Amino acid sequence: MSGSTLAIGIDLGTSSLKAVAVDATGRCVARARAEYPTAQPEPGAAEQDPADWLTSCDTAVGRLAELTEPRSWRAIGLSAMLPTLVNLSGDGTPVGAAVTWKDGRAEVDGDLIAERVGADVLYQRTGQRFDGRYLLAMHARRVRLGLPAATMVAGAKDYLFQALTGELLTDPSTAAGYGAYDLHTETWDGAVLSAAGVAAVPDVTPSSEHRPLTAAVARRWGVEAGIPVVVGAADSVLGAYGLGVHGPGSVAYIAGTSNVILGWSPTVVTDAAGRYLVTPMAGPGYGLEMDLLATGSAMQWLADLLGVDAGPAALAELAASATLESAPLVLPYLSPGEQGALWDPRLVGAVEGLTLGTTRAELARGLLAGIVLESRRCLDVLAQACGVRGDIRLSGSGGAATTFRQDLADATGRTVTFDRHEHDHSALGAALFAGRSALGWPHTAAVAHHRPDIVEPDPAMAAVWAARFDRHDAACQSQRTRGASPGQER
Repeated sequence: MSGSTLAIGIDLGTSSLKAVAVDATGRCVARARAEYPTAQPEPGAAEQDPADWLTSCDTAVGRLAELTEPRSWRAIGLSAMLPTLVNLSGDGTPVGAAVTWKDGRAEVDGDLIAERVGADVLYQRTGQRFDGRYLLAMHARRVRLGLPAATMVAGAKDYLFQALTGELLTDPSTAAGYGAYDLHTETWDGAVLSAAGVAAVPDVTPSSEHRPLTAAVARRWGVEAGIPVVVGAADSVLGAYGLGVHGPGSVAYIAGTSNVILGWSPTVVTDAAGRYLVTPMAGPGYGLEMDLLATGSAMQWLADLLGVDAGPAALAELAASATLESAPLVLPYLSPGEQGALWDPRLVGAVEGLTLGTTRAELARGLLAGIVLESRRCLDVLAQACGVRGDIRLSGSGGAATTFRQDLADATGRTVTFDRHEHDHSALGAALFAGRSALGWPHTAAVAHHRPDIVEPDPAMAAVWAARFDRHDAACQSQRTRGASPGQER
């Protein structure tokens, strides 16, 4: 191991920090993780202590140092959950708790900012559908409530980069999560900053920029000072990079608490209906991103409801024992609302076709099928926007079930690949991108050790899934009509 050149990838996730060590061929030689808690001081809240992030970082990186030769570390790359707000004082220390993307208390503030600037104008400029989960809406809520003032608004990865290098910088994909990054001018949109009452935001620099690791952190970790720390990108962007999606064709599908589906475009392509988000990639191009909210959480909810102790994985195994034809129709909008291709807050979860004979397995298969059908809707939109129908590169714990992968292939008519040996694609992407940016590693290192299970669609199931989608869509449209206020019917 002493002769290897290693890049370290760090992903600051929703509940834990993941760290990996990768060599120049793209092989992951060591990995570690450390968890941290989320506080819920009131309904809708999701807060974390940034100090816990730094402690977890030290713990995970310390474990990598035990498993590898720290003198072989040559670059460090960063990835993080998005959007997550950290308010900073003038000396760079956090003011209050960090507010994670799962926090739902700033919807009023998001609506007010969108109204002031114009929702359609915001989407055309930023590629984002502005709401209460963007950093600036979260900050505006703090201002409205008179919480302790902050000098600077930052994202989670920005704060971690500052902790490691002493300099506060953000990248274009993370800046998009603020809700005020103009894709066309590649600068901050002053009108949005003003509407949110923001005093200052970090400078935006390319994802490939790097700064030296500080001597203090190097001593703490037992590594050489001055190792380049690459700015990196958002978790979805580097998850796609780790899956080898950095050009036209393939689609990255990251299945976790929510499901992120991301295609690639060489230019900014907004959608007339605003059905997807446009996010700058770490390298050239833009990600066309669609998020199915709370899909993994919906599986956990049903597992708890049915008494399936091992959670979503066991629920998916249970679903495999039922046929699609016997499963009730389940609309999986348990967030509530939907932010995939429909973007409709009126949608809530629903079940159609229950009988006294419906089994637990059939209900589980129905929920799994509902998630697959919304995925199909998203993938069809991205294929139209990108002009290409490539394979689906699946990652995350939600993709581990064989039934889900086969259903996804059959319902979309696409090949689905899944590497059961690698779940930390955001951390992997952070390491590989750092190797490319600071050490000149090729893009091909990202897939050199990809060992996927390959699932091909069954042509015999195409008509079955097409009919199921028609039923699913009809039930969805009926619910949207019932939920519309006067004058809103479509």
